[in-house]
Amino acid sequence: MNRRTRNTLLIAAAVLVLLALAVVLRSKAPPEAARLLPESDGIVYINLKPIRSFFRKVKTPERAPDYQQFVDATGIDWEQDLDQVAIALHRMPDPNGPNGQVAYSLVLTGRVTGKKLNAWLEGHAATRESYAGKTIYNIPSEGRTVRVAQIGYDMLAVSNYPTPEMIHSIIDRHRTAALPFAGSSLLAAHYHEVPLLSVAWGVGQIGLPFSESGAIRVFGFSLPLQPDSTIIASVAPALPVPGALGALRMKVEEIAPTEQTAVSQAADLATLVTLARGLAAPLGDNTVNKGLKELLKTAEVTQRRDHVIVTATLPASFLADVAEGKVSE
Repeated sequence: MNRRTRNTLLIAAAVLVLLALAVVLRSKAPPEAARLLPESDGIVYINLKPIRSFFRKVKTPERAPDYQQFVDATGIDWEQDLDQVAIALHRMPDPNGPNGQVAYSLVLTGRVTGKKLNAWLEGHAATRESYAGKTIYNIPSEGRTVRVAQIGYDMLAVSNYPTPEMIHSIIDRHRTAALPFAGSSLLAAHYHEVPLLSVAWGVGQIGLPFSESGAIRVFGFSLPLQPDSTIIASVAPALPVPGALGALRMKVEEIAPTEQTAVSQAADLATLVTLARGLAAPLGDNTVNKGLKELLKTAEVTQRRDHVIVTATLPASFLADVAEGKVSE
C-alpha cells in the first residue's frame, strides 16, 4: 500500500468516525424546537407524530367558524399539520396582569408556515418589527400582544411575553440550531434526566399553569407540591416486545428542597394515590374509567434522597379504544 492510498484511507476513516460521533451526539441532544426556546422557568415538549397515530380513526369534530376561516385562509390545520410543540413558561411578577401567572413562548414545527399564513398575519397584525432578517407580527389578543414570526420553512415562533426579548432570543438561537447541545440553562441542567424516547416531557417549574392559591391542583386534587418546585415529567413508550407499543410509561420526578421534605411529600403523595384508587373503584367500567383505574393501579411513589418519584403505566390499548370512539362501552 503506497503512502497516498494509506493517507486516503486514514482520512476516510477519520471522516466516518466524526460522522458517527455527530450522529451519537445528535441522538442524545434535545429536540431542535426545545433548543430554540429562550430562558424560562419551565419547558414542555410534545412530539405529536407518534401520538397522532393513535387518533387516526377519530372523526374530526366540526370546526368552529372562526377556526374554519383560519384553515381556509392559511391552508393550515393545527390538528393535522403540527408535528412538534415546545413551550417555555415564564412566571409573571403580577398574576393579576393581562398574562396572568404565566406567559408563554412557543416553537412549532410541521406544515405550519407559508405565504398564505404570511398574508393572514399581515392582515391581523397591528404593527410589525424587522429583527435579524425576520418579520415579527404583533397581533393584539385579549389585552396582550402575541408576537409571531416564521423562522424556518417548517418552523414558527410565537410569544405572548410582554416584551419582544423572548421571540428575539428564539430567532437568535435559530442561527446556532446546528449545535446539538445549544439551548437554555434549564435545558442543559435537566434534559439528561428525561427518559430516552419520551414523546412528551417537561422540566422546571411546569406546575405553574396548574397552580391555584399557591398549590398545584390536578383533577380537583391538591398535590403536596409547590408551583415553583423543579419537576421532570415524561411520557415514554414501554416496549415489552421489540417494535410493539404495549403501554405508555408516565414518570414525574420532583426535586424537593431537602431530603426531609422529600420524605414527607412522598408519604403525602402515596396517601393521595390510595385515596384516588378508592374514589375510582365504584366508577363504571367504560373505557375512560378502565384507563383511569389501570393508571392508579400501577401508580407507585418512591423517594430517593431529595427526589420524589411517581410512576404509572397506561395501556396503549386505552388510547386505541379512545381513537376508535369506544369511550362508553
